[in-house]
Amino acid sequence: MEFIRQNIFLVLLALGSGAALLFHTFRASSGNAGLTPAQATLLINRENAQVIDVRGADDYAGSHLPESRNIPLEHLEARAGEIERLKNTPLILVCQTGTQAGNAQKQLEKLGFAKTHRLAGGISGWRAAGQPFRKGAKK
Repeated sequence: MEFIRQNIFLVLLALGSGAALLFHTFRASSGNAGLTPAQATLLINRENAQVIDVRGADDYAGSHLPESRNIPLEHLEARAGEIERLKNTPLILVCQTGTQAGNAQKQLEKLGFAKTHRLAGGISGWRAAGQPFRKGAKK
């Protein structure tokens, strides 16, 4: 007890860092962390997941995942009819870093899409993992 009184700041720091670590661990395991490139590849290969890139057309043309479809985030709700038949198909949402894909995921879930996922790290994480990508607009 004497140690705790003499080192209260160190004890509080240790408790705070432990709480932050636990929070991060539970948050990551809740599904909000997104798919790693390896998990996304498995989902594409095993369950025929479809990839929706929510970046703008110019960014998409610069580099994108093979066989992905470009529907910019600002047009996603208006163009949801284009992917209506995919409501029960796994969808992997991609942006530059993973942040905007989370917003797209929320929008699609509100529209009734049941199996939405975001790619953690976005196209940047995909490229860093050494995964294949394509350039140019889809024909």
